[in-house]
Amino acid sequence: QLQASGGGLVQAGGSLRLSCAASGRTFSTYAMGWFRQAPGKERDIVAAISWGGSSAYYADSVKGRFTISRDNAKNTLYLQMNGLKPEDTAVYYCAAHRLSWPTPQQMVNLDEYPYWGQGTLVTVSS
Repeated sequence: QLQASGGGLVQAGGSLRLSCAASGRTFSTYAMGWFRQAPGKERDIVAAISWGGSSAYYADSVKGRFTISRDNAKNTLYLQMNGLKPEDTAVYYCAAHRLSWPTPQQMVNLDEYPYWGQGTLVTVSS
């Protein structure tokens, strides 16, 4: 129901735009988020956005470099990634929250996201 795409190999300093297309269900009324998991590490939140797009959260490690957005008419979530660093290398997942307006604590809690995409690999070379 959630299909992430747009990953690939890029040099440090480069950019990528990830997309997450929803099908079979409308996620436009739910908050959504991007997460990433590097080899041997836990899955962490990267960014999240409220259903209307007016509220967003960013992990400190990506603030100022990544931008999350959504097009509810297209049922699609995006993550624009600029200034990529080797430490951004990971599998990136999109997910839909169970709420439309989660609190900040709920927004960063992986357990609050019942719907997950399959992941797309981002590799940043130095």
